[in-house]
Amino acid sequence: MSTLRKYLIAGLLVWLPLGVTVLVLKLLVDAMDRTLLLLPSAWRPDVLLGFHVPGLGLLLSLAVVGITGVVVANLLGRRLIALWESLLTHIPLVRSIYLGVKQVVETVFTSDGKSFRKVVLIEYPRRGLWCLAFMTGTGLGEVQARTGREVIAVFVPTTPNPTSGFVLLVPTEDICELDMSVDEGLKLIISMGVAVPKWAKETEGGADAKHDCAHAFQAKKQ
Repeated sequence: MSTLRKYLIAGLLVWLPLGVTVLVLKLLVDAMDRTLLLLPSAWRPDVLLGFHVPGLGLLLSLAVVGITGVVVANLLGRRLIALWESLLTHIPLVRSIYLGVKQVVETVFTSDGKSFRKVVLIEYPRRGLWCLAFMTGTGLGEVQARTGREVIAVFVPTTPNPTSGFVLLVPTEDICELDMSVDEGLKLIISMGVAVPKWAKETEGGADAKHDCAHAFQAKKQ
C-alpha cells in the first residue's frame, strides 16, 4: 500500500504542476480571445475564416501593444499620449484610478522603477517571528522627518497569492537583507515555504556572525 501511495504522489508531482500551468494558460488565452468581441461582427476572425482559431485574441493584443509602443517611442506619439493623459486627469474618478495604475505599471516594468529590489527579513508580527518581505522604496522624506528615523518601505505578500499583501515602513536597522533573488523569494512564498532556494553559503558553514540577522538585531538591542 505504501508503494502504491509513493507512486501516486510521484505521478501527482508530474501532472499537477503541468495541469495547473495548462489551465492558467488556457484561461489567459480565453480572456485574450474575448477581446475580439470588441471588433465589429463583420471583422471578427470567426466570421471571416468561418471557424474559431484559439489564441488570435492574444496575438491581436500583443500586436496592439507592440504598435502602441512604436507610436509612443517618437515625439509625435508622446505628444498624443500627453494630450490623452491630460484629458483623463481632468476627470476626478478616472484620474485617481488611471494615475494609480500607471504608477504601479511604471514601477514594475521600467528599469528605473522601484519594483521589488531585494528580499529582506523583518521581525513581524512580533519579536522572535521572522517574516519574508521585499524592499520596495527608500527616501520616504515626510515619514522619516516625522518619525525621526530612517525607514524603508517593504511589501509583505500573502501566501500563496503574492499579489496581495500590505506595506510596512520599517526602520533601516530592523531590516536584514538576504542573498536570495527576488524570484527565489517569490517561489518560496507561492509554494508556502516548500520550494526552499539553494544557498551558496550552505557549503561554507553558514553565514558569518556579522551577517546573521538574529545576531545583528540582538547586538543592536544591547
